Amino acid sequence: MISLSETKLTEIYEQDYYLWLVQTLELVKNKDVNELDWEHLTEEIEALGNEQRRKVKSYLRQLLIHLLLYRYWENEKTYSGRGWLEEISNFRYELELLLKSKTLYNYFLENIEEVYQKARKRAIKKTQLSPSIFPEKCPFNIEEILQDD
Repeated sequence: MISLSETKLTEIYEQDYYLWLVQTLELVKNKDVNELDWEHLTEEIEALGNEQRRKVKSYLRQLLIHLLLYRYWENEKTYSGRGWLEEISNFRYELELLLKSKTLYNYFLENIEEVYQKARKRAIKKTQLSPSIFPEKCPFNIEEILQDD
C-alpha cells in the first residue's frame, strides 16, 4: 500500500525536482525509509552511476584525441602543441578525480580500446590525415594516458 506522503513525494518529483531532492535527503538522514519515493530514488541513483561512467568515457576520449594530435599531427604541432598539452593536462586531471573510485578505474581499463577507436576516428576526421598514420590499436599504455608529464 502506498502511503500518502510517498504519493506526495512522487508528485513533488514531477513538479519540483530540487524540492524532491531536499525532502528525500531529509528522509534518508532521518532513516525514514518507509516514506521514501523508492521508484524515483533508485532511478536517480542508477542515473548517477551512469553519468559517472559516461564522464570517464568522455574525458578519456578527449584525452586520447589530444594525445593522438600531439603525437602524430606534426604540421600543426608548432602552432597548436601548447594548447593540446594544456587540454591533455585538463582531461587527465578530470579523469584523475573520477578514477579515485576503484570501480570507475576498472571501468576505465575495460573501455580504453573501445574509446580509443572513437578517438582515432575523430582524430582522422579532424586532421584529414591518412588513417594509416594513426595506429589501429591504442599506442598509449596506462602510464602514458594518465601520467601528467
